[in-house]
Amino acid sequence: MKIQRNNSEFILLGLSYDQNVQIFCFVLFLFCYIALLAGNLLILVSIWCSPLYHQPMYYFLSHLSSMDICYTSTVTPKLIADLLVERKTISYSNCMLQVFTMHFFGGTEIFIITAMAFDRYAAICRPLHYVIIMNRTRCHLLVLAAWAGAAIHALPLFSTAIGLPFCGPNEIDHYFCDIFPLLKVACTDTYITGVLVIAFSGIFGLVTFIILFVSYGIILFTLRNLSAEGRRKALSTCWSHITVVVLFFGPAIFIYLRPPTTFPEDKILALFYTIISPMFNPLIYTLRNSEMKKAMRTFWCPLLFSKKHRVNLKKFIA
Repeated sequence: MKIQRNNSEFILLGLSYDQNVQIFCFVLFLFCYIALLAGNLLILVSIWCSPLYHQPMYYFLSHLSSMDICYTSTVTPKLIADLLVERKTISYSNCMLQVFTMHFFGGTEIFIITAMAFDRYAAICRPLHYVIIMNRTRCHLLVLAAWAGAAIHALPLFSTAIGLPFCGPNEIDHYFCDIFPLLKVACTDTYITGVLVIAFSGIFGLVTFIILFVSYGIILFTLRNLSAEGRRKALSTCWSHITVVVLFFGPAIFIYLRPPTTFPEDKILALFYTIISPMFNPLIYTLRNSEMKKAMRTFWCPLLFSKKHRVNLKKFIA
């Protein structure tokens, strides 16, 4: 049976109809996106150019930063550009691509966060076997598993979206293409499809969230056996991870783990896991991390403020 697709494009209703609000959001989100790119690139370069890259936690952190950039770049540039135009449109093919990339990069980020939790568990609860457990081969395999798991998560949702017939209204009440808003404009009964989406996204997010919190609960329970200095250092790292988990998973679970419908508040909540959480990740992972701050100072200070650099800069300006 041929799938009916009369709509070659969709109209995104965006965050607000008010022109002043749109201008404010344009300035705000442009700043957020620049800060997100700068912060995550700063982390990537600092880790790659320091011995920290050989430590599993920072190896995963570098991958998390790259995923933050990829994940938010599937949505934010389009959102910023749309705030300057009156008619916000997206083609059918770009809409389907956005559905896949959002869930693929988002799924990869979830699995990497899970790998980071496993790394902290091994470091704190199995310190004597940590080097054997988290060897470089296993780290590579965990990252590959994150990519594979994300593909397994995203492909069914992409297939669901691409199989929907669109023959009526083409207005999507959101600022990007996602599966629930698309179900709302599909010209067919989407109840069963909505249940499958809950299974692939909502249950997947909830189970991962529970696993993460149980693992961090075990870690926090184990901390009572450490020295005061060891406890302080471990708590600093764990609270950073827990903050990221709550910021990312909380809104996502609320949106995807419920009957297939949409609310106006969904657009505000989606900002948390598409822009706000990726933007704050560099701050969360660096402000209370002495090793990360030391690596940044070691790499960037000589580069920016050395005598040779100042001479070269003067020659370049002249």
